[in-house]
Amino acid sequence: MSAAVLSLAILIWNTTIASAQAQPGNGYRLSLAEAVQFAKSQNKWVQAANIEESAVGEDRKDAYNTALPTVNVSGSFQRFSNLTLFTEGLNHSTTGPRKPTPNSAALGVDALFNIYSGGRQRALQKEQTSRLNLAKLNTRDQSGNIGLQTANQYLDLVSLNDLQKFILDQLKRAQTRLNNINALYKNQKVTKSDVLRAEVALSNVELSLQQNENDITIANQKLDVLINVPDSVRILPIDSAGMAKPEIRSLLPLIEAAGVSSYSVQKAAENVEVQRARLKGVQSNNKPSLSFYTAYGLNYPNYLFFPPVNQAYAIGFVGLKAQYSISSLYHNKSKVAAGKLRVKELEVQQEAYSDNVRTEIKSHYIKYVEALTRISVNEHSVEQARVNYRIVNTKYLNQLSLLTDLLDADNLYQESRFNLIRAQTDALAIYYHILYTSGNL
Repeated sequence: MSAAVLSLAILIWNTTIASAQAQPGNGYRLSLAEAVQFAKSQNKWVQAANIEESAVGEDRKDAYNTALPTVNVSGSFQRFSNLTLFTEGLNHSTTGPRKPTPNSAALGVDALFNIYSGGRQRALQKEQTSRLNLAKLNTRDQSGNIGLQTANQYLDLVSLNDLQKFILDQLKRAQTRLNNINALYKNQKVTKSDVLRAEVALSNVELSLQQNENDITIANQKLDVLINVPDSVRILPIDSAGMAKPEIRSLLPLIEAAGVSSYSVQKAAENVEVQRARLKGVQSNNKPSLSFYTAYGLNYPNYLFFPPVNQAYAIGFVGLKAQYSISSLYHNKSKVAAGKLRVKELEVQQEAYSDNVRTEIKSHYIKYVEALTRISVNEHSVEQARVNYRIVNTKYLNQLSLLTDLLDADNLYQESRFNLIRAQTDALAIYYHILYTSGNL
């Protein structure tokens, strides 16, 4: 990417998120809330949804514009050839100019205004209004979905960064342990196998470090795509896994309202309204229509008289036109019945969506409570694992335990620390799932 494009992207970044703090090396410190807000406004999928919403808005305007009178202006000019008349078949012919003149012209304007069409116009307007509401809901849904993906990716990056710190700590312990074992081996207090196993353990930690660094790079690129910034931008999370978690009671209003406020349920309700408007449009075919129409024009020559006169004339008229299709009584019967059945189908689907949302959000709520419990349990486990490692390490240095016990204690300490981070990020991820499922993200 060129330097100009990168500078422009960074300028947009700084303008949009004023609180984001630039760091050396094209890195930016960003909070979880800022990342979610930025993605919800700048992500390309959200931009596409906004464009579609604008297009549907124009469709709605067009539906209302069709209620305006239809006005046409027309003009024509003809130059006729000589007139050839035949008698006795095609044996005798005479040729002469067209009477009263070989020229003919017309210029006029006409207008048609719909007075009543059985509610067809209102049905079309209502359908397009519901489609616009549906497009707005799709935009909000897409925005919320991208916000959820961004939150998950941000939390994934947080957990990987914390794991990086843990691995670096483990690397220091492994290096120190290897140095101590080498010293013990020189004093002939341990066997060569302990040295080899300590070297293997150190190599495994170094490999885990490299793998985690690659995972951080991949997670950062995914986050860059979600918030629509250049891949070279490095995100440095401000928030940690230990950030404050919402209280359980604060989620109860979201749980209770999810059956109505969920994006999927709201979209299902708008689909019902769209189908009802279509049904009214079909039913309007069973009703009469009334329209006002008028025209005024200038014509040449004058064919209103006989024989025609070589002169121009102007004339206009106004009138009412009423129409009723008797055949609609049987042609439209099945269409109306099908429309009513589809309305019923969509109403049942709306209820099904509501049931699914209530089941899903209650599951998230239960898992959130479980995640908070797991956090407190893992906090205690980390402390126990830390003390256990110190004890086993002291015992090994005094030749009171095996190297296997020390490596197991080290892995247990490492695993307990990461389990705590994972429990904390899982709780936040579940919280954002609740926000999205309830239509509040």
